[in-house]
Amino acid sequence: MAFDFKKEYKEFYLPPRKPGIIAVPPMNYIAVRGAGNPNEEQSEYQDSIGLLYGIAFTIKMSYKGSHKINGYYEYVVPPLEGFWWQEAGKLGVDYASKDTFQFLSVIRLPEFVTPQELDWAIAEATNKKQRDFSKVQWMTINEGLCVQCMHLGPYDAEPATIEAMHAYARQNGFEPDPSNSRLHHEIYLSDPRRTVNSKLKTVIRHPIRPI
Repeated sequence: MAFDFKKEYKEFYLPPRKPGIIAVPPMNYIAVRGAGNPNEEQSEYQDSIGLLYGIAFTIKMSYKGSHKINGYYEYVVPPLEGFWWQEAGKLGVDYASKDTFQFLSVIRLPEFVTPQELDWAIAEATNKKQRDFSKVQWMTINEGLCVQCMHLGPYDAEPATIEAMHAYARQNGFEPDPSNSRLHHEIYLSDPRRTVNSKLKTVIRHPIRPI
């Protein structure tokens, strides 16, 4: 049976709807940077999704070709994730001003994928798909101590969930700890093309520190 990160690491991908505190270890990702309104057609964000999945599935399906990755095991491609900001060092985003969004769109990598294997996957995908994958980069992200929650509903309704997360953190002796490297984080468990807004499931995670 293929390894499924969501099932094996439920504490990171399937939290309850009530906020909780969690220590997140360093994880490796493929990542694409961009800016602008993610809802616009042919936006940088929409383009980033195609780039990430193109590389993710090149790696996943590598076992069927001649290139063999040391330590490879069959797995389910982890969910799409996004780090979002508008002003450097400030946590959260203004949903009424999507044109000013900046983002880091990511998909988690299994531990057997090295930077060298990513280089191979980029070259392989570029050759097979005749598309420029040069924006895709390797990234290790260490989030550390965070407050997180499962948000159910539209993305624009996230502020209420975030307010509850921050209130819970303060009640437990913590405060938000934003920086240029510790950002508003979303993990998308639903496909918005196939799911009504009221049933969208999104993990929201914010960095915190002791007060």
